[in-house]
Amino acid sequence: MADLSGSVALITGASSGIGAATALDLAQRGAAVALVARRAERLDDLAARIGQGGGRAIVLASDITDTAQAERVVSDTVAQLGRLDVLVNAAGVMLNGNSLKRPLSDWQQMVDLNLSALLAVTKSALPHLVEAAKGPRGVADVVNISSIAGRFANAGAAVYNATKFGVTAFSEALRQEFAPRNVRVSCVEPGAVETELFIHQDPAAQARLAERLAGVERLWAEDVSDLIGHIVTLPRRVALAEVVIRPTDHI
Repeated sequence: MADLSGSVALITGASSGIGAATALDLAQRGAAVALVARRAERLDDLAARIGQGGGRAIVLASDITDTAQAERVVSDTVAQLGRLDVLVNAAGVMLNGNSLKRPLSDWQQMVDLNLSALLAVTKSALPHLVEAAKGPRGVADVVNISSIAGRFANAGAAVYNATKFGVTAFSEALRQEFAPRNVRVSCVEPGAVETELFIHQDPAAQARLAERLAGVERLWAEDVSDLIGHIVTLPRRVALAEVVIRPTDHI
């Protein structure tokens, strides 16, 4: 396992799923990790697990849809851990369903968390990442969790698709802008992963998804976190700009 000793990583959405798995993975690789999500008790449990494994973690319970809180998690990370080398934007929500029936507030919630919060955290992190890239590793990383929904649109998922298409486009444009400054920007687009993401959809949408995925062995969150760990420990000369990761038996 490649070493991240001396590095600091900030992970949003760290209370469950891909975010939690990524925090554990990067801590095992030697990074000090800042855990960001709203559910403080889950973050406390995760920090304890990391500590028991010999790692270091701080808990920054926050609602990053509030721009001030999004900015503060970055400043608090740097204040408490001294630097910022890796940002993993894993926070997200999927509230798919009939567009006539789902309330506008569901659409706004997806825009606020999946896209606007990601932008706010990234914007605040960039100066610190540029500075970190001047250090011994010679590189810093932003990893944005998009989705295959950021590549292919589906009925009933219009706004989720819009947010994830936005994340994918933002990631590529940002990569081009910051590549000369040795800040790598990677976009990871998972297919079906066994996480809490699916349980917030309306019953009809859940039923349709269950039918589509019948017999499919879904990815585990750890499959995606292992990929993220690989991305951020590649040699400085290598940038994985966009990676699709899907279950083997799902087209």
